[in-house]
Amino acid sequence: MNDGSVPHPGNLALSRKEDFKAFAESPRRSRPDLLTRKQLKSLPTQAREDYDRQRRQWHANIGPVKTPQLTELHEDLWDIVDSNEQDGDKAKGAVAIDAFPGLGKTTSVLAFARDFHQREIEESGTFTSQGHERIPVCRVGLTGNTGMKDLNRAMLEFFGHPGQMRGTTAQFGRRVLDCVLSCDVRLVVLDDLHFLKWGQKSGIEVSNHLKWIANEFPVTLLMVGVELAKKGLFGEGTNGRDTALAQTGRRTTRLGLRPFTIDAEAGRREWRQMLLALEQRVVLTDKHPGMLADDLSGYLFARSTGHIGSLMTLINRSCQRAVRTGAERLDQELMDRVKNDEASEAARLELQAALEKKRLTSRPRPRTRRPA
Repeated sequence: MNDGSVPHPGNLALSRKEDFKAFAESPRRSRPDLLTRKQLKSLPTQAREDYDRQRRQWHANIGPVKTPQLTELHEDLWDIVDSNEQDGDKAKGAVAIDAFPGLGKTTSVLAFARDFHQREIEESGTFTSQGHERIPVCRVGLTGNTGMKDLNRAMLEFFGHPGQMRGTTAQFGRRVLDCVLSCDVRLVVLDDLHFLKWGQKSGIEVSNHLKWIANEFPVTLLMVGVELAKKGLFGEGTNGRDTALAQTGRRTTRLGLRPFTIDAEAGRREWRQMLLALEQRVVLTDKHPGMLADDLSGYLFARSTGHIGSLMTLINRSCQRAVRTGAERLDQELMDRVKNDEASEAARLELQAALEKKRLTSRPRPRTRRPA
């Protein structure tokens, strides 16, 4: 977007600085009013269509929810990013979010990057001392079989650099460094890092390149991916072939995200709090207190296997069906007709059987009152 217009939230790719800036600085969505059945029926046709469209968009963007997992991750990230205020002659520690799919890695990291962008702009202004646009965060999403040259080109594309099409890997790297320094970038997010080429030779090249970024760029490098340890990012399994991988492991803090569990009381309480928070966000006319946290607690755990990504997908799709069909509430009968991701559906039956036979429960014990 070079005409100064604000892109629609649904069109943001976050692969360009204009899109990320719009994502980070746009106001949060306003939840549509919760109407009664009578109010809903009294809406004129156009007003009803507008209201249902607002609810479609709201339910499709119902997160992120401030779960204990997200809070823990953000606290660790603030510790690391704020401790990286060393002078430029010192290498800054990197971070790797390494966790299974469906646990909300990208959502959590984007929420942090948004908060970081807002803090930096509020504290330092929209322009640098040299008059350049301040861009606190550079976010790059990698694609399959990405090499070092592709990575540098993707970073140049984020800044809209005119030299992104022609040049060597080294030339691209120097141009990226110039952009980072000019725009006062402080956080570089590399999402889907597992898509990089990770053979024996290329794995060492990847590590060397990331080490170069950590050494030369005055930024915190935040990498997000799946099974990064197995890929060799931290030097595990290298058998001493190259010390560069081990050095990357020494400079990189590995963080993870845990799924919800219900095998202990603390986990069951976290699960219930999550469902109560979602209840507050659902905009359906016939919803009621306990619709999710009481009536559907075990069912939702079985359908999502405790993975927040699967849970949010199921809630979103079920709300869309409830609005479209006029059901205006969530129950098992409606949700049984809604499809979820394959991994959750494959693991559902065993969990559901354990819950139905009372071998497992998702409901925490009621808190007992202390005597007066």
